[in-house]
Amino acid sequence: MADYMRLRQICLVAPQLAPVISDMSAIMGLDVCYRDGNVAKYGLENALLPVDTILLEVVAPFEPGPGTAAGRFIEKTGGRGGYMAIFACEDPDARGAKANAIGVRTANVITHAPYHGVQLHPRDCRAAFIEFNHTDGSDDILGPYPPAGPDWQNSIRKDTTLALTEVEMQSPEPLALAAHWGRILGVAADGAIVKLPNSSFRFVKGEAEIMSGLTFKVADKAKVLDAAKARGAAVSGDEFFLCGVTFKLTA
Repeated sequence: MADYMRLRQICLVAPQLAPVISDMSAIMGLDVCYRDGNVAKYGLENALLPVDTILLEVVAPFEPGPGTAAGRFIEKTGGRGGYMAIFACEDPDARGAKANAIGVRTANVITHAPYHGVQLHPRDCRAAFIEFNHTDGSDDILGPYPPAGPDWQNSIRKDTTLALTEVEMQSPEPLALAAHWGRILGVAADGAIVKLPNSSFRFVKGEAEIMSGLTFKVADKAKVLDAAKARGAAVSGDEFFLCGVTFKLTA
């Protein structure tokens, strides 16, 4: 199988799913495709919304406090920053082994056939969790992807939000973090950019190492910004703040 690496999913974390999911859906014109019961064993509930072929997920702990990894993340960061970047590839185990070889530990392995995922330790990844996964028979980008449910493709909407084009990562040393993520992903950084076939990661100067923003191509920026204001989101220029990250809009 040919090597490939593409962004499959971005996971954000919230203290509760409500009203974040309804706000995200109303502002961005996205529909929930699935709520995955498998995350309950981690003390979490979730919802997934497709942005074209990339999934945007929000997880929330059932109970407040540090009883779950997501709860500890909220306490540690004050809820600032994205939680996980999830990548589809040809062989998660081989990709994980290469990461292990450069000192990035495996934190968790998930197998729900035909899906198999390898999650790397966030302390070693820096800024966010990285997961590699593969689903047998899903090399088509619109193919099966069990974490998003049996018919996630039917929930794709293109009337408001067209694509998730860039993920912004902050670090006091952005070039060093870009190079580190590039080594983990097997995609050499071009300065402060790690470019994948379907999205890019841009590394910028910041006080803490976090996933700080998501850039979306939208059909009508003014319409989306008006919807964000109506939902009480903090709007500045062509961006607004929601679920711990800055949503940036491009036409």
